[in-house]
Formats: sequence, structure tokens, C-alpha cells
Amino acid sequence: MGLPELQDLFREAAPVMLTGAGYTLVYAVASMLGGVLLGFPTAVARILPWKLLAWPAGLYVSVMRGTPLLVQMFVIYYGLPSVGIEFTPVTAGILALSLNAGAYLSESLRGAIQSVARGQWWASYSLGLGYWQTLRHVVLPQALRVAVPSMSNTLISLIKDTSLVSVITMTELMLTTKELIATTFQPLPLYLAAAAIYWVLSLGFETLQRRAERHLNRAHAR
Repeated sequence: MGLPELQDLFREAAPVMLTGAGYTLVYAVASMLGGVLLGFPTAVARILPWKLLAWPAGLYVSVMRGTPLLVQMFVIYYGLPSVGIEFTPVTAGILALSLNAGAYLSESLRGAIQSVARGQWWASYSLGLGYWQTLRHVVLPQALRVAVPSMSNTLISLIKDTSLVSVITMTELMLTTKELIATTFQPLPLYLAAAAIYWVLSLGFETLQRRAERHLNRAHAR
């Protein structure tokens, strides 16, 4: 395929692929928010001495980390309707991504919380702070600084994981790329273009990660 043909192909494909990339970005951000909302309470539940909360949280993390994300999507979208629970493709995809990300984020945060020296807890108790006050005002700020790199890596991986939602007919970058290939019969340049778009999106989130790390480090240094 010559250069003029490639230019014509990309000129035709660009609007469609960029639209798909927009959907990918929206799904990734929505799943990030869902994962954070699930990850924080799960991490806290796992460090509490109450088995009534710690055991279900641990089971959730084990199941989500121990099974493939693709299988989780199939269970939610294709399996649950058999018991009367139905989701639209978009809802099922974002739910699966959020549940999966929440499990990994909770482990990052749990490890960061447990890395804070126990002396921080005892010092806070000696000042009259309770458990929840110590966790919120003393431990979590320190834990977040430690957890940001690993949590950010999990969130950035969501950009790539969104490619899996094409299997449940969600419109996003990978599905639009496949549709273009079906009409143009040019898989190599189009798949390479899709890879480049995923890379650019990931680079954008990596930039945000570095800024967040610098901000937290400056705040800690004060």
C-alpha cells in the first residue's frame, strides 16, 4: 500500500476512530471514578478488625483479581440476564471495569495504609483523636502519597482494558477500528493507528500521575 493510499485511508478513518477514542476516554474516566469509590471503602473494610466487613471485602478482592476481566464482563452482560438481572452494554462494561479496578485499587491503598508506622496511630490516640479521626486526618494523607504510583498504574491500565468492552458490542475505539477494517480490508495500518491512540491517551494520564505525585510530595515536604 503506497503513501497516497495510506493518507486517504487515515483521512477517511480519522473521524471515526477519534469518535471511538472519545467513547473510550469517557468509559475509562467513569470506570476510574467507580473503581476509586469501590476501592477506598474496600481497603478500609479489610484493615478493620471486624470480620463481618473484612471477610466479604476480602472475598470480593480475591474473586476480582483471580478471574479474567473478560470473563467478568461475560458474566455481567450475558450471564446475569438468566437470573433476571439485565444491563445495557454501556452499564455492563463500566460496571465490570469499575469492579475490577476497585479490587486492585483497594489492595494498593490497603498496603499503603499498613505501611504507615504504628507509632502514628499511637501518637494520634495520645492526642485524643479517635480511630476514624486518625485514619482520616493522619494515616490516609500519608498513605495516599505512597499509594499514588501504584493506583495510577491501575487507572492508566483502564485505558487499555476498555478495548475488551468491544466484545459486548460497546462502541469504543477497538470496535470502531474493527468496523473500519471490515470495510477497508486494511488491518495493519488501522490496528497500528488504534495502538497509537491508546498510547497517546495513556501518556496523557501518565502526565497527570506525575503532577499528582509532585503535588503530594510538595505538600508532604511542608
